[in-house]
Amino acid sequence: MTVLLKILQVLLALSILILIHEAGHFCFAKMFRIRVEKFYLFFDLGGSYLFSTKRSRWFVRLCPGALKWETEYGIGWLPLGGYCKIAGMIDESMDTAHLGQSPKPWEFRSHNPWQRLLVMAGGVLNNFIFAVIIYIAITAIWGESYISNRDAEIYPSGLAEQMGFRPGDRVLSMDGYVPEDFSMLQADLARRKARRVDVLRGADTVALYMDHALLPDVLKSGLMFDLAIPFVIDSVAADSPNGASGFLHGDRVAAFEGKPVHYLQDARGVLSGFAGRTVDATVVRGADTLQLPVAVDSAGRIGVYMELPRVESKSYSLASAIPEGIKLTGRTIGGYLRDLRLLAQPSTGAYKSVGSFIAIGQVFPARWNWYQFMFLLALFSIMLGVMNLLPIPGLDGGHIVFTLYEIFTGRKPSDRFMIAAQWIGMFLLLALMMLAFGNDIGRLIH
Repeated sequence: MTVLLKILQVLLALSILILIHEAGHFCFAKMFRIRVEKFYLFFDLGGSYLFSTKRSRWFVRLCPGALKWETEYGIGWLPLGGYCKIAGMIDESMDTAHLGQSPKPWEFRSHNPWQRLLVMAGGVLNNFIFAVIIYIAITAIWGESYISNRDAEIYPSGLAEQMGFRPGDRVLSMDGYVPEDFSMLQADLARRKARRVDVLRGADTVALYMDHALLPDVLKSGLMFDLAIPFVIDSVAADSPNGASGFLHGDRVAAFEGKPVHYLQDARGVLSGFAGRTVDATVVRGADTLQLPVAVDSAGRIGVYMELPRVESKSYSLASAIPEGIKLTGRTIGGYLRDLRLLAQPSTGAYKSVGSFIAIGQVFPARWNWYQFMFLLALFSIMLGVMNLLPIPGLDGGHIVFTLYEIFTGRKPSDRFMIAAQWIGMFLLLALMMLAFGNDIGRLIH
């Protein structure tokens, strides 16, 4: 059931994003009276389809007027994207039959370059506008919650300790950038390729200089910076064996049997060695230091809750959610552009993180969650928009570059050049797709 739900979420998200993107091309084409021959969700590779307004017999019988529609609407069988086939344009369909005929007024090639530029940019523009709308809705409905980095202390992994971080450090800045969200520290470190990280260690400010040779490890590491949770008692669980031990709210446990514990993470290893025993806990209560007997269960737990760091929560009205949604879209675009910059540098190993629909499916929750679905929808809409802006022939960005070249030089690339560029672009996209599927298969195997 979990796998089925994830598959359904992926298909629903892809369908929405593809329709939004292709609708951008479609609307601008219609605005300039350019004929759109086909509008398809998913690819009808080999002429096969799941639905067509002109080829599905049951629909033609139900709506015979569809045969006279200018555009054929349909659903293909291959869920790797979708397309909007615009008359007189050299695109991924590689349909060049029109090149041997004189241009028609309704064809793409008959219109001025500024109009063609808007038609090609319409999909990306729609993706970004859609992301803004989703982020506005998210902030207006759920607000914003995160653990502030301002007062948070880190508990570093082995890799982070190798880079110079120590338990209890507070990250102040990375090359002058002041991180706000604690959960984004590792991403910020990698995306910005920070060379100097300033941390507060006790009362001192310490400068750590990052070894970029470890950047590939940073990218593939699971969690470099855990939240250091001081061993300060919030309350005792109702079913705890230590209900009568004497713990009070605000007590700080400093040691068990003389073994020091500064943070909850330290206590886990210490208590596991005392499983099933009663030990003496050194407790600091105000100005006093006490010794309390504590029962440790067979799992190495003592049945208490810790005081957790304060979570920053912000709520927004619809009016205030609008600028916040725009800013969140801008930050997400900036972060993804930094990810692509890392991807373009083989030495970082970032290319190993490229994934296909298998990887996309893994990020969706096992149970339906509106917040997570909408958040991922906005994120993938931005990713789709940015990816399509890459200056690769076959993508919108490639067409935009050629059109801008024509605008600035007054010379239009030849049809022969455009056909060759389209083939090159399709080869590059196929190679990227093979890399993504290969990475996913490798992760599943290992």
